[in-house]
Amino acid sequence: MPETTQFGDIDGGGQPTGTLKPNTVLLARYKIDAVLGGGGQGAVYRARDLNFPDARRLVAVKEMHVSSSDPNRTAAMRTFQREANILATLAHPAIPKIYDFFDQNSRAYLVMEYINGNDLEALLAKVKAQALPINKILEWAIELCDVLQYLHSYQPEPIIFRDMKPANVMADSLGKVRLIDFGIAKVFISGAKHTTIGTEGYSAPEQYRGNANPLSDIYSLGATLHHVITRQDPRLHPPFSFAERPMRDFNSEVTPQLEQVIEKALAFEAKDRWQSCEQMRQVLEDIRYSRNVPTVNPHSPSTAMNQQQSQVAAVPAPETGTSLFAAGNTSSIGAGIKPVWVFKAEDEIRGTPVFYNNNVYFGSYDRNLYALKAEDGSFIWKRATDEGIAASPAVNPDTKQILIGSEDKTLIAVNAKDGAIAWSHTTGDKIRATARIALGYAFFGSDDGKFYALIAAQGRQMWEFDAGSPIRNAACITADRIIFGTDSGEVYGLELNGTRKWATRSIKKPIISAPAIDTEGICYITGMDNYIYAYDADSGTSTWKVRTGGPLISSPVVDRNYVYFGSTDGKMYCINTQTGKERWSFDAHKPITSTPAINEGIVYFGGQDNFYALNAKDGKEIWKFPLTKPISGAPCITSNLILFGSLDWRLYALPLVPA
Repeated sequence: MPETTQFGDIDGGGQPTGTLKPNTVLLARYKIDAVLGGGGQGAVYRARDLNFPDARRLVAVKEMHVSSSDPNRTAAMRTFQREANILATLAHPAIPKIYDFFDQNSRAYLVMEYINGNDLEALLAKVKAQALPINKILEWAIELCDVLQYLHSYQPEPIIFRDMKPANVMADSLGKVRLIDFGIAKVFISGAKHTTIGTEGYSAPEQYRGNANPLSDIYSLGATLHHVITRQDPRLHPPFSFAERPMRDFNSEVTPQLEQVIEKALAFEAKDRWQSCEQMRQVLEDIRYSRNVPTVNPHSPSTAMNQQQSQVAAVPAPETGTSLFAAGNTSSIGAGIKPVWVFKAEDEIRGTPVFYNNNVYFGSYDRNLYALKAEDGSFIWKRATDEGIAASPAVNPDTKQILIGSEDKTLIAVNAKDGAIAWSHTTGDKIRATARIALGYAFFGSDDGKFYALIAAQGRQMWEFDAGSPIRNAACITADRIIFGTDSGEVYGLELNGTRKWATRSIKKPIISAPAIDTEGICYITGMDNYIYAYDADSGTSTWKVRTGGPLISSPVVDRNYVYFGSTDGKMYCINTQTGKERWSFDAHKPITSTPAINEGIVYFGGQDNFYALNAKDGKEIWKFPLTKPISGAPCITSNLILFGSLDWRLYALPLVPA
């Protein structure tokens, strides 16, 4: 199947065409290497950003060409420029980033983040008659509600997308959805009449009359979900005829609750639909996490649904001591949770395991990097180092290699399949920091006080930055910034070429935790001085700080508008990222040094004598799993397992089950 363009068709054309040949260089920076799609008005290309000569940083380039004699040229160029202006102001993980916009050779070009994946229409064709997993579709639906709510809440005026359909939604390589092709999105002015733009079958009734509004996007989202779930293309049926094709007639996995939610989104009258994407998202989350969901009347006014929603309550957690398992059953919740499997190493497991290609990789202080089968924990191979391993592995999917540092001062890259060493790089002291793979580089710090950038595929050093103090945390890497802390308490923000952009000494004690960044460009980092700090990632300016009752070793994790982290005062904290105000804290009564993981509304983390699962909204304990020794690393969450190592020398695989 040909690669899917993230911009959709420029003029409704089909086969990829383009005016630029491979190896053409635009603006002395963007080297074309493939045509992804297009038509008579232009094309979409994949290109390499030559500003990063030693890293294969790919971008997507959209070209617009309209003949000077074309009477629609001015309108087409205005639409194209509007797309660039809209995208340049947006910041959401489901919206591709815009990097550049320029004119060259009588054509306009838009340079954006390159997304590796397939749009949902192509994905349906790829899997043919096989149904996509309902849980995955539900996850996508929640993510799409989130990004549409972001657009509809945009200031100074809401933005309506106006063309929600499977072909304009991409599933990237991480399985996350991304909205594409903003060419017809525009600022919504209440009461103004717009042109009739959209796609027949997916557009709301009012959109055919030129009256698109945020509720029209909700209808189109319902149509998109109906298509993906039932595989019934609405373009092949009369408009507004979804009721004639009940979802459960085509997909037996659809629950009545989910069917009702989508039917309500597809109501002919806008007043009968969900009145916001946030409202729809909340009910979808209740369905996904198996919370109590009221019956939805697809034809009732939304105000009645508001009254019903206020009565929704979470399912109470099982009482302590409740058994989770009948014979052979590993899919229940409770304090009696049992591991799917346990693997014992020969010393402490201090880092975080990683999951890749159905295998689990982790390092142990017994001087070995291990590879196990995730299904049953069976041993595949181990690779010895000369000293203990305190760091976590990193995966380079491009080369199918696992990278890990050791106290023998060396970072090694080994083949994921057999553990054979592909390359190694030695520094001046122990490596306790976990490497980050990004933009074709391996970034990591060492106890020698230097931060390194290597070409990830071959281990060749490109540059090093002398921070003057041991670096024991994993860096945070963005499209234009590298952020890390040091043992002396300094926080650095570097350019991608290793040049210092900013540094701050506001933290007076060692920084062991890894920074985290949110979609607004705010970086969060914890220190041994008891504080969590929020910095502007671009300038290093402090926006707020919050004090806890003990030194902080746990790394922060950002999820939506909240940051989660543990403290040695024994508490797990949830802090509002906008205000720095505490949302909740959970008291485990003993120091928490591990980093949490957030999955499907649940916070997972390890303590000194228990592994915990908490409700992310209120911090209430859902279940806990008893241990004999502390956990220092973060859990790794797969589609069906929770993986974590302990200082008791064991790697545990617990079942991942809904709350």
